[in-house]
Amino acid sequence: MELERESGWKLHPIGGDTGQAYMGIKDEEKLFLKRNSSPFLAALSLEGISPKLIWTKRIGNGDVLTAQEWCNGRNLYKGEMLSSRVATIMKKVHRSESLKRMLQRLGGKVIEPKSLLLDYKLMLSSDLAEHPQLKRAFQWLSDTESEIKNNAEITVCHGDVSRKNWLLSEEDQLYLVDWDSAILADPAYDIGQLFSRYIEKEQWTGWLAEYDPEISEVFLKRINWYVLMTLLMDVKEAHRKRQFIKMNKSIIKIDQLLK
Repeated sequence: MELERESGWKLHPIGGDTGQAYMGIKDEEKLFLKRNSSPFLAALSLEGISPKLIWTKRIGNGDVLTAQEWCNGRNLYKGEMLSSRVATIMKKVHRSESLKRMLQRLGGKVIEPKSLLLDYKLMLSSDLAEHPQLKRAFQWLSDTESEIKNNAEITVCHGDVSRKNWLLSEEDQLYLVDWDSAILADPAYDIGQLFSRYIEKEQWTGWLAEYDPEISEVFLKRINWYVLMTLLMDVKEAHRKRQFIKMNKSIIKIDQLLK
């Protein structure tokens, strides 16, 4: 393989959506190698949010190869997303001015409520477009979009806080990894994903007390907005994949929120 020859490492592909990640082995040393990872990685490494960055190298075809320390460990289980450690790391990300400045310099994408509404409507199937609960949810989101935007704060957001992007090492160090979806958005965007997929409504208050003991009503409304928006997007994706059980579970959550 050309990449192995240029890097000098024996590469073993690691499963993932991009096919760009590898376990690299050389002289009994093991590293996590990735092609064209975000330049944002260096700042995350310095903050201790992601595993330590060891080196970066530009290879012959113009790609950039990054090497991080290899961490034996596992992804978080669904129930562990309620952990105070998850809240602490997300708070650290959202409040970091240095991360925000760097992502701005790198031209990080800004996500606003209106763009999410447009994404949802794009190529939406007619049966979802006419579904009573989904129509009602979309109407509420549309009616409150300007208020949510006007009250928003813009911070660094991970953009995909799936449990599969949380790595708990054998040394009990928790990392948030895979930052290819990093964006500039309201921190309620990340929290909305977390709550809609992993944390029950009655547990929100306890988790938020760990994230920030002084959550305002304005912030709570923004979180509710992004929870509902995430659920709509999840319904659309599940419908596209014909995962109807998963789709119906999200619709039930939407119905409960609307009540």
